[in-house]
Parts: sequence; structure tokens; C-alpha cells
Amino acid sequence: MSWFGVVPFKKFPTPVLRPMAPFLAAAVVIAYGVNSAQNALMGSDEFKNDPRNPNAKASH
Repeated sequence: MSWFGVVPFKKFPTPVLRPMAPFLAAAVVIAYGVNSAQNALMGSDEFKNDPRNPNAKASH
């Protein structure tokens, strides 16, 4: 496939996933830790009645 004589998608055997695997695994661990911390703080007594908390009871 040629576009004005230039092949736009030339394949190079460059490894991408294997060198990035430790960083991707670290990102998953960090995301899990942040999510756990946020859930713990949303359920704590200090932030339980905060109006910004999505789990707060609506008082009308």
C-alpha cells in the first residue's frame, strides 16, 4: 500500500510489551493501592458526612 510513494506503516521488530511489563505491573499495583485508600477514606468517620462524598447520606 503506497501513499504518494511512501509506505506509511512499515513494520519493525521492536519489542514494546516485554520491556514495559514491569512499569505496567507497577501501575496496576499503584492504582489498586490508591483505590483502596480512597475507599477507606470515604468510609471513615471524618469524611462520612462530607457533602462531596458520593456515599454520603442525603439529608433533606
